[in-house]
Amino acid sequence: MNRIKQLFEKKQKDILSIYFTAGFPNLNDTCDVIRELEANGIDLIEIGIPFSDPMADGPTIQDSGTIALKNGMTLKILFSQLIDIRKEVNIPLIMMGYLNPIMQYGFENFCKQCKETGIDGAIIPDLPFNDYINEFKPIADKYDIKIVMLITPETSEERIRLIDEHTDSFIYMVSSAATTGAQKSFDEKKQDYFRRINSMNLRNPRLIGFGISNKATLDAAQANASGAIVGSKFITLLKESINIKEAVKNLKEVLSK
Repeated sequence: MNRIKQLFEKKQKDILSIYFTAGFPNLNDTCDVIRELEANGIDLIEIGIPFSDPMADGPTIQDSGTIALKNGMTLKILFSQLIDIRKEVNIPLIMMGYLNPIMQYGFENFCKQCKETGIDGAIIPDLPFNDYINEFKPIADKYDIKIVMLITPETSEERIRLIDEHTDSFIYMVSSAATTGAQKSFDEKKQDYFRRINSMNLRNPRLIGFGISNKATLDAAQANASGAIVGSKFITLLKESINIKEAVKNLKEVLSK
């Protein structure tokens, strides 16, 4: 069974997923970050593929992508870094990136390499849903790569139910229509959105991302979904900390207070 499916069958609440940009802060940090996160109890990891035009990302993740690209990170190098990761790491791993570099690599080749390196799924924010259904899903299914779709407060109920019907891992529930970035709290409008999605009784579990940066936002996300995704805050800590170990230690501290 796919590791993402296994995780959500085993653990229905308080899942914590962490996003980081591959090749940041240094080109060869990728596997060290993954190992350190798993060692500290993280449930799921999203490995960001750096891209020159990341439209859904805020300044923090954009900057990390720019640095990673300057460091020389490419999909080919990323897959070569991950070739032996499953000898040490057991938690689900997801690639997150934009369509352009994935299509340049070749989508089937991408899925094949994901399978060979032990990647369990992919999040492609700019992949149109109809293209996913008609062209991408059959290829991803062939290699058992789960494609995770995003919803926002502006996503219609009809589209949400279609996504729920045609995916089978989890739904990435974006907390706002804005770009990524840390927030101190979720306002009543966001809380209404969380409650509205809860009332739909969707088949797939959900993780809430964008803006999770402290205990208040983490608790709010975990109270309204199966768990939360932290990205920008961890990127900031990777940049500010002495090393990866300290960055993960500091992450656990800021999420607990």
